[in-house]
Amino acid sequence: MRTVLCKQFGPPESLVVEEVPAPTAGPGMVVVDIRACGVNFPDVLVIQDKYQFKPKLPFAPGGEISGVVSELGEGVTNLSVGDRVLASAGFGGFAEQQAIPAAAAVPIPDSMDFPTAAAFLMTYGTSYYALKDRAQLQPGENLVVLGAAGGVGLSAVELGRAMGARVIAAASSEEKLAVCREHGADETIDYSREKLKDRMKELTGGKGADVVYDPVGGEYSEPAIRAMAWEGRFLVIGFAAGEIPRIPLNLTLLKSCQIVGVFWGAFVGRDPEANRRNTRELFDLFEAGRIKPYVSSSYPLERAAEALVEIAERRAKGKIVVIP
Repeated sequence: MRTVLCKQFGPPESLVVEEVPAPTAGPGMVVVDIRACGVNFPDVLVIQDKYQFKPKLPFAPGGEISGVVSELGEGVTNLSVGDRVLASAGFGGFAEQQAIPAAAAVPIPDSMDFPTAAAFLMTYGTSYYALKDRAQLQPGENLVVLGAAGGVGLSAVELGRAMGARVIAAASSEEKLAVCREHGADETIDYSREKLKDRMKELTGGKGADVVYDPVGGEYSEPAIRAMAWEGRFLVIGFAAGEIPRIPLNLTLLKSCQIVGVFWGAFVGRDPEANRRNTRELFDLFEAGRIKPYVSSSYPLERAAEALVEIAERRAKGKIVVIP
C-alpha cells in the first residue's frame, strides 16, 4: 500500500511517498481502508519533532481518519467488516490503510460523507470539550474565538452559536472573517488592522469577553486577557503562532478570571466514557444541521506535503483533507 513517510524530522518537503506492506489486524484491532484523512496543526509539529507525542521513525503523519473496516482482529465484536467509521489515532493516517484499536473506531452517521468525517472529530471534539466541559459556556455569554477561520476556530464558532452564546470571531483578514460570518459569527474583529483589546471591549459594551478560545497564542493572548470580563475563562487550545505567551499573572487577580488548559487528547484517554458522550452529542448536532465541518481543500497522497504547508503558513480556512 502507499503511504506518506516521515523518515527524518524536518519540514513537510522532507516527506516521501512509498510502498509499504499492508497492515494486518492483531487482537483487538481492525484494519480501515482510508477514504480521507484530516490535516491538523499537530501534524505539522510532529514531523518536526516539536509535539508532545514523538512517534518512532519512520512513521506516517495524519491523526484523523475516516474509512471502511476491511478486517477484524481476534476478539473484536463491536464492529463488522464494511462498517463506515472515523478514528483519531494520533498518526499513521496519510496512507491507504491503517490498523487501529477497535475501541478507537467510531461508526459514523449515514448522512456523513468521508471527507466530512475525517474533518470532524479532532476539531469539534476539542472545541466541545473546551466550551462545554472546561469553560461551561452559558447561553447569552460573549465568546471570543481567536484564529476563528481555522479548523478548530471555525468549529468553536459553530458550537458557540449552537450553545446560545454571542460569538465574536477574530482573524487576520476580511476573507477569513467572511467565512466566520457564514458559519454563525455575530461580530468579527480583523486583528491585522484593529486593536484586539479595544475592539473586544467595544463589541461587549465595555464588559469584556466571558470566554476566550485561543488556538493561536503569540501576540494576541495577552490583549485578549486584558479584555476579559469579571470571572471570565481563557481557554488555552494551542500555539499556532509558534510562540508560547508569557502572561502577567496579576491580570487574573484583577479580573478574578481563569486561564484554563484544554488537552482533548489526554481527556479522551482519561475519561473515554465522557468523550463518547460528547461524540454522540456532536453527531446529534450534525444530524440536526447545526454544525458541519467546512472542508476548503483536499489533496492526494502525493501532495500531502502541500496540505501541511498550507496549515503551517496559516492560510487554511476550515479543514483540509488528504484523499488516498
